[in-house]
Amino acid sequence: MNEASEDPLSSILRSKREVTRLQILVEIAEHQPAVRQQEIADKLGVTPQAVSEYIRELVDDGMVAAHGRGRYDVSRSGIEWILNHAEALESYARHIRRDIIQQVSTWTAIAAHDLKEGEEVGVYMEGGWLYAASEPRSATGIVLMDARQGDDVGVIRLSGIIDHTEGVVHVCKVPRVQRGGSQNVKKEQLLAVTSQAEMVAAVGLEAYVALEKAGRIPDMFFGSREGVIEAAFHGIDCAIFIVDEEFTDFLKRLEGVGLSYLIHDLVTP
Repeated sequence: MNEASEDPLSSILRSKREVTRLQILVEIAEHQPAVRQQEIADKLGVTPQAVSEYIRELVDDGMVAAHGRGRYDVSRSGIEWILNHAEALESYARHIRRDIIQQVSTWTAIAAHDLKEGEEVGVYMEGGWLYAASEPRSATGIVLMDARQGDDVGVIRLSGIIDHTEGVVHVCKVPRVQRGGSQNVKKEQLLAVTSQAEMVAAVGLEAYVALEKAGRIPDMFFGSREGVIEAAFHGIDCAIFIVDEEFTDFLKRLEGVGLSYLIHDLVTP
């Protein structure tokens, strides 16, 4: 047996039959012991007779144990077979994302100074923007075309890690109009928070009006939740003024994406 035939990836990708065997084995594992062959057939786009034949082969190969009509379990060897192929497919997907797509993807950056086509550049993030410069950085790439300082420029073959620090999100609670709205907001504390943020957003008209009264028109209103998260990922410190009934859900969203945040309660007693 040659090396290629021993490779699970080579085995699973060389024929539709091997792919179907894996899919059916996974379906059995997911629904055991009561396995509905018609449902598997509908899901995979094959006939019930074909599913029955595949299952019979899997039983003969010792990867599936039969326990009467329509009842099956995946054996230990079957589980190992699934894991081997799943790991091979996962490794292949990582290779595509890291080594192949990265090579053909074009990233758009701002030229930190004049650049020449084919020049190797350092890629970094500053103020939320991606830059390309001649100086070496933790991430590097190749310039696609000549560019003057300040131009947008295409960068390919990006490798390494783009060095940047995620921003902090200041989450500021504002009362709904039923609880006083903008009139019950601590103005001095609001201004203190905005002075710490590069970008300010509002959720709810009460929050918008409170900022407007304080002389600070928000940078974002519509779509501000996701806009703040995107900005923070790009290294920008943000302040989001958000009505109290939306407050908790937004904190959960920040925790879900792993961003750092500080809480400010602007509601007057």
